[in-house]
Amino acid sequence: MWQIVCFALGCDLVLAAAYSNFRRSMDSIGKRQYQVQHGSCSYTFLLPETDNCRSSSSSYVSNAVQRDAPLDYDDSVQRLQVLENIMENNTQWLMKVLNQTTRLELQLLEHSLSTSKLERQILDQTSEINKLQDKNSFLEKKVLDMEDKHVVQLQTIKEEKDQLQVLVSKQNSVIEELEKQLVTATVNNSALQKQQHDLMETVHNLLSLMSTNSAKTSAVKEEQIVFRDCADAFKSGLKKSGVYTLTFPNSTQEKKAFCDMESSGGGWTFIQRREDGSVDFQKTWKEYKLGFGNPSGEYWLGNEFVSQLTNQQRYVLKIQLKDWEGNEAYSLYDHFYLSSEELNYRIHLKGLTGTAGKISSISQPGNDFSTKDADNDKCICKCSQMLTGGWWFDACGPSNLNGMYYPQKQNTNKFNGIKWYYWKGSGYSLKGTAMMIRPADF
Repeated sequence: MWQIVCFALGCDLVLAAAYSNFRRSMDSIGKRQYQVQHGSCSYTFLLPETDNCRSSSSSYVSNAVQRDAPLDYDDSVQRLQVLENIMENNTQWLMKVLNQTTRLELQLLEHSLSTSKLERQILDQTSEINKLQDKNSFLEKKVLDMEDKHVVQLQTIKEEKDQLQVLVSKQNSVIEELEKQLVTATVNNSALQKQQHDLMETVHNLLSLMSTNSAKTSAVKEEQIVFRDCADAFKSGLKKSGVYTLTFPNSTQEKKAFCDMESSGGGWTFIQRREDGSVDFQKTWKEYKLGFGNPSGEYWLGNEFVSQLTNQQRYVLKIQLKDWEGNEAYSLYDHFYLSSEELNYRIHLKGLTGTAGKISSISQPGNDFSTKDADNDKCICKCSQMLTGGWWFDACGPSNLNGMYYPQKQNTNKFNGIKWYYWKGSGYSLKGTAMMIRPADF
């Protein structure tokens, strides 16, 4: 059997060249070693010993070659044929070796590529490790800074604790002193309790007597004294809502009005109320001037009385509204007064708050009062006749609390009804309204 040794360092294995060199060296077949040089590659072939040959003819030829004995022509041909067979076998073996070498080189190349990739990964990991080390250094510095701050804070807390301990010590001393005083006061407690009991009986007797006198005084006042407005009645001790007798300013002329003594602190004088449609509000100028209706139900107090009253001091005006769905809203003006009849009872309002719209439904600046027989509005259509009732119309503006009263389910799309535009719109007629005034300094 042939043995082949190849030493190659970075060279290409070319089978054709090796085979050519091998054939050119056939003349030296009698030697035991055969070496082929191809570029930087060296191939050495070791011939088998005589006892390893399987064929008797090949043994004979080999021995004959080694002895260099003369052969006849037939023997030479036969020997040549044997050697060619051997060479062909060795050539096939050489091809296998070369193929195996090529695969090994490919594996080495793949291994080299893998090694390069691994090196890049190692470099990337090294970079990440460096970044982590930098971050760790930053965090360590931050931790050290925090530790320094904590040390300062702990020192401050310790100082505060010492101060608190001193304060607690002082308070304990004060408490001990108070306990001593309490013990001393407890000794006299029995006598004080007896005196207190006697005083309580005396107070109860006085309160009972005062209650009886107050009831009598209230009855006398209600029968004999009249008031400028409901706020005066409230301040005199009358706290029950109802109809009270008021007097015109600087006059003895009397006027009946409904007083609300309970809502929002009491003292409210009603100047208008609508609740059931029992009173017709399509009245003349004179009727609106003097007032009409029933103070315990639907009524208009009278423009002249309201004008004189609101020009004595500053009044607020509150307008309460109710719809047919059970909702309520209000508008509150912190300054309200009416001009005199010469100026057509012009209305003046300032400072709006409330839930019945962020914009006043009574047009501003103030408008003159109009009735069916006194047209003082800013429209050629005579708003009081078209919308009914007496009111401070602008150009048939966004409100008319003295319009026609429409019952439920007939109160929509009624532009001449009781309307307050910035709460329910222009075509919705309300269920109930109330206009009330009270001194601003009440």
